[in-house]
Amino acid sequence: MSFKVLTAEFMHESNTFSTRKTGLPEFRRETLMLGEEAVKKRGESNTGLAGALSCAAEFNWDMHHVVSAWSEPSGPVTVEAYEYLTRLIVDASRAQKFDGILLCLHGAMVAEHTDDGDGELLARLRAVVGPDLPIALTLDLHANVTERMCALAQILVSYKTYPHIDLKETACHAGNLLQRTMTGEIKPRTLRIHLPMLEEANGGRTDTGPMVERIAKARAWEAEQPGAFAVSINGAFPEADIAEVGPTVLVTYEGNERLHRAFAQNLADDIWNRRDEVINTYYTVDEVAKIAHAYPRQNGPLIVADYADNPGAGAYGDSTELLRALLAAGVEDACFGPMVDPEVAATLCEKGVGTTVTVTVGGKSDARFGGEPLTVTGRILLVSNGDFIGDGPMIGGLEQSFGPSAVLVVDGIEILVTSAALQMLDLQQFRAFGIDPAAKRVVALKSMQHFRAAFEPIASSVLICDSGALCTLDYGRLPFSKIPRPIYPLDREMIRTTPPRSGV
Repeated sequence: MSFKVLTAEFMHESNTFSTRKTGLPEFRRETLMLGEEAVKKRGESNTGLAGALSCAAEFNWDMHHVVSAWSEPSGPVTVEAYEYLTRLIVDASRAQKFDGILLCLHGAMVAEHTDDGDGELLARLRAVVGPDLPIALTLDLHANVTERMCALAQILVSYKTYPHIDLKETACHAGNLLQRTMTGEIKPRTLRIHLPMLEEANGGRTDTGPMVERIAKARAWEAEQPGAFAVSINGAFPEADIAEVGPTVLVTYEGNERLHRAFAQNLADDIWNRRDEVINTYYTVDEVAKIAHAYPRQNGPLIVADYADNPGAGAYGDSTELLRALLAAGVEDACFGPMVDPEVAATLCEKGVGTTVTVTVGGKSDARFGGEPLTVTGRILLVSNGDFIGDGPMIGGLEQSFGPSAVLVVDGIEILVTSAALQMLDLQQFRAFGIDPAAKRVVALKSMQHFRAAFEPIASSVLICDSGALCTLDYGRLPFSKIPRPIYPLDREMIRTTPPRSGV
């Protein structure tokens, strides 16, 4: 029997502290593709759509893909963009009768008019398709999963890797469960345990630390325990000022709820009990600059990652603090990127290659986070439209763009100045602009964790710094108003042996 399945990708991780709203122009600049265009351009890469297509081929689905929409994390999605993209999906569900729905979401979407963008989409779908139609979701490991999401979708499956290299695999997992549900073989639902924390201690890192063991336990439970279909451990997205922020453990299951809930609670207890076991050492920008200045040339560069100015978590990408420190320390044979400043990027493109210019760059979004604008003098090495095609484990084969961009060399540091804010997670984000990061002594970039997939293999060492930009770990600087209190780590006096038991 061939089932008719509706699919869509609608993903945004919304930093509610960002002043930059995410509208249709931002989606169009990153990814906004309808139907067959999305299939053609995203169907063979590390995407949820690719996983859905694999399931369609395996199970002979009559698959109707509506839209693929993604934008780099930034401020809340505008009403216009949310309503347009949601309407595409809901109207498609109304246009014909489907046997199931597979949605690739992020799980931390906030719009101007709803703090639960993903749950609101599901509510609108349920109003059309009714309470029983099987709906499967894929979610980012950093989802803030709400009660409503678990109540409205039977199947929720989150990525198990960070860096996220398993988007396709996760969609295959969810699609297989959807197929089994449509045939009547299983009748899944999802339980949820929610922790009173802003995030898991290490942001959900799965390459090292306690999440390695937790993910192994999750996989074993899925493989060995009857009725356990998916275990998802979500590290959460702390830059969202919403009521249901925080880590969750989900189990999509049937059968013995008490058994599965006890397993999920044990994982949640471990997250709580190890809330102070931080893996990363966070240096100041001056500390890493001092180390970088003295760093000897080795078989691979020193990678310096500015955690706090990560566009992949909604930071502006225009913090000047790390660049200032590197220049002040006299660091040479280095590259730096991105420095997001569309005005300066346009000026450099206009001036052209070979010109020596003095420009005031960065620090223009919000000087409270990441420093004041920085005046530098340098020579323009390259100008570009900013387009590149990834070739690494995360975005290999996907077309992206920094917008009009240029490379400006200042005192031995090649600075990639861009118009659009993108996290550095692929070597092509340097190489496409004439910079070979593997040949540098020092590579400074803006990313939290995703850079590791492509950059760790070329690195001789990695340092993390907090520049004080919008994604700083000093959460006390952020003006939270909607989150429940007390919450860890803002309210350390709430320490208990185990967290409150909560869940659905």
